[in-house]
Amino acid sequence: MNFNIFARATLFAVLSFGAIAAQASTMPMDDTGVMQYRYGDHLDVKKVLSIQDDQSNACGLVNTRMDYLDSKGQQQSVQYRTYATGGCHEN
Repeated sequence: MNFNIFARATLFAVLSFGAIAAQASTMPMDDTGVMQYRYGDHLDVKKVLSIQDDQSNACGLVNTRMDYLDSKGQQQSVQYRTYATGGCHEN
């Protein structure tokens, strides 16, 4: 009985690590120095320099990158997900 419980726990742990690795591999490759925004993060934005979408004519979630100046005048970049609607309507 103890071996059965140990085998199930080990299998669960291995599958959990596999799921974490699979999720990490689907994350977009971002440039060095680009912060990945998480809900609730505080951004010190004084001036927005540019906002770029992966696909402006897509319909659904896309990666967006914002370059900005902080209150110290240093350039920062943040990457986050937005909902694009440019490709949602047929003409």
